This record gives sequence, structure tokens and C-alpha cells, in this order.
Amino acid sequence: MFMNSLKALRFLAAMAFAAAALKVSANGFRLPDQDAFATARGEAFVATADNPSAIYYNPAGITQLKGDQLRAGIYAIYLDPTFTPPGGGRTYQIRQNFGGIPQLFYTHTLEIFPLSFGLGVYVPYGGSVTWPHNTGFNAVATKGSLTYLRVNPVVAYKILPSLSIAAGAMVNYARIDLEQDLRPYPSRFANFFRFSGEGWSAGYNLGLLWQPVEKISLGATFRSATTMPFEGETKFELQPLAGLSTPQERRARADFEFPMTVVCGLSYRPTPKWNLEFDADYTDWSSFGVVNIHQVAPPRPFTANVPVTLNWQPSWMYEFGATRYFDNGWHASAGYVFNENSVPDARYTPLAADLDRHFLSVGVGRKGKKFDFDMAYQFGYGPDRTVTGSKPSSKPADFANQKADGTYEFMSHAVIVTVGMHF
Repeated sequence: MFMNSLKALRFLAAMAFAAAALKVSANGFRLPDQDAFATARGEAFVATADNPSAIYYNPAGITQLKGDQLRAGIYAIYLDPTFTPPGGGRTYQIRQNFGGIPQLFYTHTLEIFPLSFGLGVYVPYGGSVTWPHNTGFNAVATKGSLTYLRVNPVVAYKILPSLSIAAGAMVNYARIDLEQDLRPYPSRFANFFRFSGEGWSAGYNLGLLWQPVEKISLGATFRSATTMPFEGETKFELQPLAGLSTPQERRARADFEFPMTVVCGLSYRPTPKWNLEFDADYTDWSSFGVVNIHQVAPPRPFTANVPVTLNWQPSWMYEFGATRYFDNGWHASAGYVFNENSVPDARYTPLAADLDRHFLSVGVGRKGKKFDFDMAYQFGYGPDRTVTGSKPSSKPADFANQKADGTYEFMSHAVIVTVGMHF
């Protein structure tokens, strides 16, 4: 029975990513866009949390919901990160700019006891980037992709009419693929090093929602760090070098510690027709330090342990949102997010193409007796970031004398649509 459940979850993960390859979009490769109403408000939702997507944003909020509720949506995005080498010249773009992810949330609140239960299936992290081989950093990185699915059951308890707490378990499945060239220039001969792996991990999340007075609500949520043990293989080929001119494969493993996150927010409702909220969202990306890829008996010149030095830094997202409520269940929202970069110059990686970013969003929706819907548009912009003095994360780029130095830019357009049902 347990193995059947694992197979079913793996199949669900494959289906979730069959729609499109998701691209890097926000803080590192964290994906905070899990609901159209929340995204329209600039993700400022932790102190509001009044629909089933609260399972992600703040599980304590599901005590505000009655009966059974189901909410599902899809986030579709066009991303355009670019790179210009030092000194100018040609500007390079990634391939396959479109992507999309689904999310699903279900809640049930008991009638005779102040308990609520929820189940979320969503994608908290993801990324897929492919750069051309003639960028000048092809030995630093050419391809990288991460698929990550989370199943998140939660339980919430209303201690007082104004105070709720919640806790949940996070069960994660992920797959990673990383690739770089072994020569410092494009070649008609095969030359690459690739690591691929998949794994399972578990963690927990907590939530608190408190409304001390009618017009003010405070919310907080915590998600634990989780170590993902990626089990898979390395594959490499270096033509026409003797002994490495045919593809070589070795069993391999690498452990990545995905970060702890904390979000706190305040919602101010001057009248029943307005809801203003500000959130501060912290991600501890320092968990991405030095990752070792352990290979089994690799041929020379490869070593059994391949260190990948990341040394990312903690970062914040500052989120502000406003919603105006109208008659007949209609509402309109707008929001803004400032997203700090997480990847320092010293170990910059083009696979993240990370920089400070600004996100502006607007949206409309309607909450009915049986059905809800929300739709939001989001525009993202990252001013030029010029990287200097970087060092490659791994040995091949060291041998090739390549760096990720240059100027990076970012722009994105996204639409997210969510529908809900009460029963």
C-alpha cells in the first residue's frame, strides 16, 4: 500500500510538470505564487488567509472557512532573463521562456468542534534554465532544472474566536538536473558533465492568526528547512580524449538543504470594503553552502567527491497589497513585491540569474455562494545587475578559466487563474 502511494505521488509530480517546464521566477527559485487572489495582492496574504490556499500562506487561516471547500489554479509565466558579457557585445537569452504550474487545496471544518483540516498539493520551488553554449560561461553552467512537488496536510485549531493556530506535515518529491561543459568554447565534439537525481524529504509548517481588534489582523507562518537527498547518477563525456570519448555513467548522490522560511504580516481593514496588508517574508538561503556530489569510482581526472560551492545568502521579500470589495461578491486587488537577490557576486551562477526584482500585480474576482474565481496579472522587472569578481562553483570552470561575470537583466509577465467551490 505504501509503495502504491509513492508511485501515485510520483505520477502526480510527473503530471504536474507535463504542462510546461517552469523557469526561475523569484527568490532564488522559490515560487510564492500559489493563488490568484494572493498574487493580485502582491502575496500579502498571511494576515488575511481566508481561502483554502491558506494551507500554503498561513494554515491557521483555514479556521475562517466553513464546511468543505476546494480551490485549484494554474500560474502561467513568460520569463526573459538576459546576459551581456563584460565589455558589451551580444546579449544572450535563455531558451524556452514559457512555463506553468498547478496548485490544489482542500479544506474541511467541523461543525461541532473548532477544528479545521486541509490538504495542499503545490510546487514551492522550481526552475528550468538552458543557456547557449557560446556565452563565455559554458563551463560554469549550461543547463539546470528542478522539479519539486509538495503534499501538505494541515490541522488548525481555533483557540478563541480571535485566535487560531495550525501545524502541518510537508512531504516532498524532487528531481534535479545540472549540466556544464568541460571545454571553454563550443565544440563539435561531445563534452559535458551532468548530475541527475531524485529524492524524498519531509518537514513541517506552522501558522498563527490573531485578530486583537476588529480592524487589525496579525498573521505568521513558518516552514522548516528540509534536506533533499538526491540519488541518481553523473554522466560525462570528453571527446576526443582517450578513455573519456564514450559516455561514462556513475552512481551518485548529493544532499541539498532547502531553506527555512518565515512570513509575518499585518492586515488593516479601515472599513468592511477595504483590506490593506504588509508582509515581510524571509528565506534562509544560507542553507545552500557547499554541496558535494559523491560519485562511485569515477575515472581520472574526475574525483569521487565533486564540491559545488554555492554560498547563497538569506534574503527578504517585502509585500504590500490592497483589496477593494464591491457588491455581489466582487473584489479588485493590487499589490507590489520587492524581492532581494539571494546569490552573491562571489559565487554567482547563471542558472539562478538572480538579482533584485520588483513585481507589480492587479487582479479581479468574485466570491459566490457555491463558486469562486480569481484572475491576476503580474509584471516583474529586475534592473541591470553587473557581476564582477565571481569565482566558479565547481572545478571544470576553474580549469577552463571561466567566470559568470557580466550584466544580467530580468523581465517577466505572468497570469494566474484560480477557481473555488463550496460544498
